[in-house]
Amino acid sequence: MNTDAVELRPATQADLLSVYRIEKASFPQPWPFSAFEGFLGEPGFLVAFSDDVVGYIVADSVPNHGRAIGHVKDLAVSPTRRGEGIATRLLSQALSALARQGVDWVKLEVREDNEPALSLYRAFGFERRRRVPRYYADGEPALVMIRSLEA
Repeated sequence: MNTDAVELRPATQADLLSVYRIEKASFPQPWPFSAFEGFLGEPGFLVAFSDDVVGYIVADSVPNHGRAIGHVKDLAVSPTRRGEGIATRLLSQALSALARQGVDWVKLEVREDNEPALSLYRAFGFERRRRVPRYYADGEPALVMIRSLEA
């Protein structure tokens, strides 16, 4: 399917069940449904929508020593729609939203064996900062990656 037929928009309450289904299909330790409710209204909580939600991203900003830092918390695309560029579009839009909020730096955590995600993040200029042992509940480590949003 052509990704032009996929619309990106802010997530709504009506999207949450579809978001949660994609989350469960994508991650060994999915976020609880209630976690997504807490991010409704955040400029960085976006969905990709065709006939239904086919992907989402959750990103926000937090104060950090007087300057806002962005955090990409979650990004997933429906298994049947991967490889269409949807994650690329979602990440691009979320980074733009964070930049509009005055964010200078963005960080994220990713499983060190998640090659598709690592490839995407590297393509956007994210660089490995450190490895965190036993970051995930199953004991798997995470890589912390960062990227500047400054011009």
